[in-house]
Amino acid sequence: MELTDAIILIVAGMAAGVINTLAGSGSLITLPLLMFMGLPPAVANGTNRIGVIVQNIVATGNFIQQKELQPKKEWSLITPTLFGSLSGALIAVEIKEDILNYFIGGLLVVMFFVILLKPAAWIKGQAGQVKTTKSRVVNSIIFFFIGVYGGFIQAGVGLFLLAGLVLGAGYNLIRANAVKVLMVLSFTLVALIVFISAGQVAWMYGILLAAGNAVGAWFASRNASKIGAKNIRYILLAVVLFSGLKVLGMF
Repeated sequence: MELTDAIILIVAGMAAGVINTLAGSGSLITLPLLMFMGLPPAVANGTNRIGVIVQNIVATGNFIQQKELQPKKEWSLITPTLFGSLSGALIAVEIKEDILNYFIGGLLVVMFFVILLKPAAWIKGQAGQVKTTKSRVVNSIIFFFIGVYGGFIQAGVGLFLLAGLVLGAGYNLIRANAVKVLMVLSFTLVALIVFISAGQVAWMYGILLAAGNAVGAWFASRNASKIGAKNIRYILLAVVLFSGLKVLGMF
């Protein structure tokens, strides 16, 4: 790996760390970048998980320290995502690479419109209005399939988790954000084990991304008011649309 590539990975990791901290969906930048740098889609998909894990270890620790998260109380919802993640990762390591490539490209284009429509704002608006919770069985099914998606592709899964926790489980927004971080950490560890077993992790790329990711998350958490999520959203929209069209071979 050349020095230029290493610097690009660290900078991209920093950008993803900032985006994940302020707005979410930083993997929509790092995943296509790994592919642009020559990694096969399956390897890029597995490698991307290293930075996700590092960032969420830091975030989970912070939430526990601030007493906004009590892991022992959340395992009834986390457990289904673990089984779902295992299933999704097993599908991802076996799927043909050309199909995965088109899936990632299509996902990026779809996520452009998802981000554009700002569904997270609607979810936040509903948080104070949710009065009842669904049955444990229904919630388990919901979070199993969210786990399948997270294990398969990861990018954008935070939005689905937030929707499930607020609209499905009836959590308030503060608790939902904290539990979301723990869920992502837990099921991403499961998925990473599957990718490692399949030999679909490029460690040097992943470690460099993770280093940048941690720095970006630290910086954003201390300067959130100065940066502002609104500006980050516009940058993310441009990058996601460009990446999606590029992966699909539009130019």
